[in-house]
Amino acid sequence: MRTNLTGVPETMLWTLHNRATESRRTDGVMKDPELERIYEAIDYDYERSFGAGQASHSIRSIMFDRYIRAFLDEHPNGVIVNLGEGLETQRFRFADDDEALWISVDVPEAIEVREKFIKPDDRHLHVGASALGEDWYDAVPEGRPVYITAQGLLMYFEEEQVHRHLVSVSERFPGAGYAFDAIPHWMKRLSCRESGYNLTEHYTVPPCPWALANFEAEQVLRSWAPTIESVTTDKYDRFPRGFANRYVFWWMSTLPGVRRMAPTVHRLRFKA
Repeated sequence: MRTNLTGVPETMLWTLHNRATESRRTDGVMKDPELERIYEAIDYDYERSFGAGQASHSIRSIMFDRYIRAFLDEHPNGVIVNLGEGLETQRFRFADDDEALWISVDVPEAIEVREKFIKPDDRHLHVGASALGEDWYDAVPEGRPVYITAQGLLMYFEEEQVHRHLVSVSERFPGAGYAFDAIPHWMKRLSCRESGYNLTEHYTVPPCPWALANFEAEQVLRSWAPTIESVTTDKYDRFPRGFANRYVFWWMSTLPGVRRMAPTVHRLRFKA
């Protein structure tokens, strides 16, 4: 199958590439046969665009799996809303023996590609809409615990858009959890420069106009939305291999004075 994705929706192929190549390794940090099936079915020159596969997106997926698993352990009948999910195959990494409802929200062209490989059903819904809009709200049933995720999404929007989104969603879903990843300010500057962030000579990462450093997260997010009860910031798990990834990135995430330079994951709890 060929795709005509461009701009931010095309990044779903970048993350697919990184996660699938990690899954195919004998020493990979994750194993996901469904992911590999989709990867192999798409006629796309991944390495030409994205270069060799990296473990970063797999590590991020594992962290989000952990958050959702903890939520479902407490709320087996909960609702998981994955914003900008693309070709993430997270639902297949969970035993299908609970009462949870999974809702995947993405722009219509991304949902169209997703449904070539992953079919919705009564417990796994697809909503073709902007993740930062409100059109998907009514798909979430009332009276059930809710956990919302936004992997690799919010950095592609302007700060004011993210601000309005978090205020709106926290007011609409009191008591819900929300997890998202953020880039530091130096990565924002890199992606937004005139020449852009050229991942390879054939692919330029879309501009990422919103950044959030770990040291400022709680103050910024609480000032935006009084409906946010708590903010927890997590550094990325240690990379599995390679000196630069395994040690330099870990040091950058840990040492005072430089840890603000590392990308992070933030978990919110909205006031009930």
